[in-house]
Amino acid sequence: MKASKKVQVVMSNSAKKLILASTSIYRRELLERLRIPFDVISPKVDEAPLPGEGTLDLALRLAKAKAAAVAKDHPEAWVIGSDQVADLCGAAIGKPGNFERAIAQLQLMRGSTVTFHTALCLMNGKTETTLSIPTKVAFRKLSDEVLEAYLHAEEPYDCAGSAKSEGLGISLLEAIQSDDPTALIGLPLIALSGLLREAGFVIPGKKLNTANQQNRNLIKK
Repeated sequence: MKASKKVQVVMSNSAKKLILASTSIYRRELLERLRIPFDVISPKVDEAPLPGEGTLDLALRLAKAKAAAVAKDHPEAWVIGSDQVADLCGAAIGKPGNFERAIAQLQLMRGSTVTFHTALCLMNGKTETTLSIPTKVAFRKLSDEVLEAYLHAEEPYDCAGSAKSEGLGISLLEAIQSDDPTALIGLPLIALSGLLREAGFVIPGKKLNTANQQNRNLIKK
C-alpha cells in the first residue's frame, strides 16, 4: 500500500488587489500591520455634511463614497474606504486644521464624553459592506495651560478631536471604551480583518518588503 502524499496548500494574497482609498498616513500605517500588499489612491469626495445629516450617517456615507470613488476605476480590486466623525452631544467635531480651532475643540470637550464614529467600507465590483465602530472617549477636565502645552507639543491639527490617543494625547483622556481599539486612530482592524478574510484574503500575510510597500503607498491622485 502506497503512503498517501501530503498536499501542501500555499496561501497567498498575490492574486488579489487591495486598495486603500485614503490620504491618511495613520490609516496606511494601520493597514500595514496586516502584512497584505496594497496600493493607496486618493479619493475625490466632497466631505461636507448634508442638511440635517447625523454624525453616524455622515461617517457611513463618506466611507462608502470614498471606496466608490476609487472602485469605479478599479472594478477588479477590493477597495477600503473609511471615515471618522466625532460627536459631542449631536454636534460633529472635525479636524481643527490649526491651533485656534484645536484649543476651542479641547476646551469644549474637556470634562465630557465624545463618541467617535469610525466607519468602514470594503467594496469591489460585485459586493459592498459598510459598518461603523463607535468609540466613547472621556476627556479629563484640564486647564487651558495644559491644553495649550499639549497642542504646542504634538500639533494634532489633522486629527478629529484635536488629540492623538496613540501619542501624547492619551494624557488628556480619562477613559476609552471600544470593541476595536484601533478604530480611534482611524481604521478598525478587528472589523477589517474579518471582512478581508471573508473576501478571501489571508491574514496574517507574509512579511512585506518595506521598500516595495513604501513605493506602493505613495498616494496616487
